[in-house]
Amino acid sequence: QVQLVESGGGLVQAGGSLRLSCAASGRTFSGNTMGWFRQAPGKEREFVAAITWSAGITVYGDSVKGRFTVSRDNAKKTLYLQMNRLKPEDTAVYYCASRNIVALSTQSRAYDYWGQGTQVAVSS
Repeated sequence: QVQLVESGGGLVQAGGSLRLSCAASGRTFSGNTMGWFRQAPGKEREFVAAITWSAGITVYGDSVKGRFTVSRDNAKKTLYLQMNRLKPEDTAVYYCASRNIVALSTQSRAYDYWGQGTQVAVSS
């Protein structure tokens, strides 16, 4: 089992920055891939970014490329999402997710474990 707890959400003005954290616990993570997804009201869950836990290989959704950076701290078992140049359309609940293999995926159904989400609101 894997437990994921997100934090760091909040209200920020357009153009500002936030850093989300996802604290992971449970089974070892060397064989995992971690992802960030988001869901705005009335919309489907959208892929944001993913990273392989051991090698740190990353992939990003088109809407966040060049603005968001995903990283991890192996010792702290914590996943991060640094969000810069935020836009009102980035407003959503952001979820951390984990899958039990080393393979990047942009599909939410590929992930086995999910956190409870953290709200990000960007005002114009």
